[in-house]
Amino acid sequence: MNILVTGGAGYIGSHLVKQLGEDTNHNITILDNLVTGFEDAILYGKFINEDLSNFDKIDEIFANNDFDAVIHFAASLVVPESITDPLKYYLNNTSNTANVIKCCVKHGVNRFIFSSTAAIYGEQEGDKIVVTEESPTGALNPYGTSKQMSETILKDTSIAHPEFKHVVLRYFNVAGCSVDGKIGQNTANATVLVKVASETAAGKRDKMYIFGDDYPTKDGTCIRDYIHVEDLATAHIDALEYLENGGESDLFNCGYGEGYTVSEVINTMKKVSGNNFEVIMQGRRDGDPSALIANNEKITKAMGWKPKYNDIDLICKTAYEWEMKRK
Repeated sequence: MNILVTGGAGYIGSHLVKQLGEDTNHNITILDNLVTGFEDAILYGKFINEDLSNFDKIDEIFANNDFDAVIHFAASLVVPESITDPLKYYLNNTSNTANVIKCCVKHGVNRFIFSSTAAIYGEQEGDKIVVTEESPTGALNPYGTSKQMSETILKDTSIAHPEFKHVVLRYFNVAGCSVDGKIGQNTANATVLVKVASETAAGKRDKMYIFGDDYPTKDGTCIRDYIHVEDLATAHIDALEYLENGGESDLFNCGYGEGYTVSEVINTMKKVSGNNFEVIMQGRRDGDPSALIANNEKITKAMGWKPKYNDIDLICKTAYEWEMKRK
């Protein structure tokens, strides 16, 4: 299959490209503007340095390549930044995505895998912290809203063009690095917990912060479902096979179905690194729900997805080892 991977030089995209290159015979084209991606993270395929906002150029790339499928990662994804600069998120995450979808329809690319987020679920009522694909949505920040808008665009496009099939993968908290140590998370000024904790454990930060200890959880800190990046990459390959085998357009949660508090993750990082680094408590951040855990029954049944790295110790260990390798 001839596959275009947008954002393929980024954290998740590069792990997907690595798996495609190692385990299949696909022809891979990676499109990335390298604003947050890294060319040396691309281990396979042909690389095109381009920005998705250059609509004419993107159309030309589609015209000059006979793509069979698009896997769309490219996006802005820092929740606090989305609150202070929402237009960046609606332009990059929604407008640019709409144009990629338009190019697919125009050039007959009828398989589309979309990188979405559990952030669209927002705060759930009562004690309903395990969410299914049918759970109420209501993003608490422009990042989540921009992704939800893109999901709507995909749904409406598939209705208008029945030959165009898509899979939406709603990621929970992606973490860890390649288990063979070849690639990892290189994001500068990261805000995601496992990355920040691994940098602190490796001595790249002198301390880290917990944002809020008054949530209705067992230790007062937020609960999240942490999924290893390699298992998430595998879910994209399974989604491609699902569409190739005649699967209908649909959306799926990508998580393990269990959660850990912020404090539990930090304590695990301290254990695997042997470094009792400094942690400072601060107030809540805007846009953070207290708890989000995936019900993953749908993806396991529909695609036979079988995660291999559901181990918070391993997730933290691979993240820490990557930071030590890059010192």
